[in-house]
Amino acid sequence: MAVYTEVSFDEARALLQQLQLGELQSLKGCPGGIENTNYFVTTLQNGQTHDYVLTLFERLSFEQLPFYLRLMKHLAQRGIVVPEPHANAQGELVLNVKGKPAAVVDKLRGASELNPGPVHCAQVGTMLANMHLAGRDFELSQPNLRGLTWWNNTVPVVLAYLTDSQQTLITRELAYQNQVAALPGYAALPRGPIHADLFRNNVMFETVAGQPVLSGVFDFYFAGMDTWLFDVAVSLNDWCIDQATGTHHAPNAHHFLTAYNAVRPLQAAEQELLPALLRAAALRFWLSRLWDFYLPRQASMLQAHDPAHFEHVLRHRTGQLLDYPALKALT
Repeated sequence: MAVYTEVSFDEARALLQQLQLGELQSLKGCPGGIENTNYFVTTLQNGQTHDYVLTLFERLSFEQLPFYLRLMKHLAQRGIVVPEPHANAQGELVLNVKGKPAAVVDKLRGASELNPGPVHCAQVGTMLANMHLAGRDFELSQPNLRGLTWWNNTVPVVLAYLTDSQQTLITRELAYQNQVAALPGYAALPRGPIHADLFRNNVMFETVAGQPVLSGVFDFYFAGMDTWLFDVAVSLNDWCIDQATGTHHAPNAHHFLTAYNAVRPLQAAEQELLPALLRAAALRFWLSRLWDFYLPRQASMLQAHDPAHFEHVLRHRTGQLLDYPALKALT
């Protein structure tokens, strides 16, 4: 959530007034992340303060944005706690700020849990399964823009920055993932809208009666139509990984998968292909971090993620047996 496009206080105040969200009290750029310009904004309306997030989209187009914002609206209407987008007087969710597509959404309560345990992972697993089921009747369609096509196009670009060992790993993994994508079993996997970036910093928790309670999920701007299993794999590779080493965290994975499976049981083909999709998810984020690290854009508050983390995750995933340990709880 870097700041690429500066928005003045007066510009933000005029926008919030157009949306009838009150008088702007504060405007603060959000550090962290690398894709969009984000500001936390607070307004005063009828004697009460309200918190929102103003996002200017640096890569997504006016044509692409309706998918994400309408998906968030769709999920909210089905009980998934997501930031609610606000429309202007014309009913448009996609706004124009300084010539760029933008949106204003409610700010969620709570805080991210950066050191999750089994109780957090179980709640995320339940929420993700409910989210997948809630998206089954979503009418819009847009591909996962960071899927296999993007991998095939991007690997040749980053190869020049890698060591011989890294080049071997990434080219072999890309070839493997192309083979997996051609399998009949892969083509038959359940699909629908996926979050595609459900990391621990994109989920909020509140403390209720001394216990953590999931209070919302945000940052849907990598969402697209893909296999639900890929979404599961992306989540497992963050929530159920030791951050220091990139190794598998068995208790977290057990609770995540057990909770997910209780809401939407994984099919036999999904259980069989989960190890391959865990590798795919590791490749996707290693590749995107390589891209952002070696080919960065200018930003006033940029914090590029270290690509080495997901290289470690991928190496561990390629070295694991196909009998993924946490799946034993599902059989």
